[in-house]
Amino acid sequence: MSPRGYQRDFAETHAAMYDASGREAKARTMIAILRDALGPSLERASCVNIGCSTGIMDSFLAPHVGELTGIDIDSTAIAYAQATHAATNLRFTVGDAMALDLADTSIDVVICSQVYEHVPDPARMMREIGRILAPGGVCYFAATNKLCVVEQHYFLPFLSMLPQRFADLYLRMTGKGDHYYEKHLTYRGLRRLTSRFAISDYTARIVTEPESFHTGYLVGAGRLRKAILQLWLKYFYWSFPGYLWVLRNPADPFTALRRWPTGAERSGRGPSIDRRFAGDRGARTKSRCPWKSSRIDSTG
Repeated sequence: MSPRGYQRDFAETHAAMYDASGREAKARTMIAILRDALGPSLERASCVNIGCSTGIMDSFLAPHVGELTGIDIDSTAIAYAQATHAATNLRFTVGDAMALDLADTSIDVVICSQVYEHVPDPARMMREIGRILAPGGVCYFAATNKLCVVEQHYFLPFLSMLPQRFADLYLRMTGKGDHYYEKHLTYRGLRRLTSRFAISDYTARIVTEPESFHTGYLVGAGRLRKAILQLWLKYFYWSFPGYLWVLRNPADPFTALRRWPTGAERSGRGPSIDRRFAGDRGARTKSRCPWKSSRIDSTG
């Protein structure tokens, strides 16, 4: 185990984990993006939500997938989820993101939303995700940039950029805690963390298509704000506050070297960012889903 240790009882010190409206808003975005990526196959998919906390999002997600398991190291949050949310295809269990009690290649979809900074060894967690995902399976990966000006757990400016000693002092001086556990990565670090996967980047689309992905709560209102965000993404993407990627577990080791197209690109509604593989696009767009896993197929 990493000397950093585990972050237990997170939900007890962060009321947002019990905020039903906020959690359900995020779940709507997850469903919209996964539907765009997978199409009707999502309804049959076996899913795991790593870092499910109180299970509010899972309760909202469950009707849209085949089966869903919520996993968290926080036993108090899992007890709340088990007592509060019930569905025939939904279960919750206490588990370690770095040592998942799941068989190899047994899962179609993994949700890993704002989790990497809470794990002692995020690289080990990503290896576990790659292990349990079926060939062609996907991971919904939402991550905050270390360079995000206002840290998203304590809402303190520059907190995530500070060395550990000064971050701890900052929390104590503001009365928000004694120790800053979270360790964020920059854009480059996040790309290294996810390098084994093929990436479909939805970050720009949630800004340009907020209605499609139910991201008004992220983007905000007003044309000027939207235009500023688009310019930021175009010229300073490396400094954007956070990223939303769908990671595909490659069926072969070379697949991760290229970018995999989004649903809009496969249907011709949007341009591909990566032009290098335009020549093989036709072969990948003959069906609604361009890959097959043990459980997800392209038959709809």
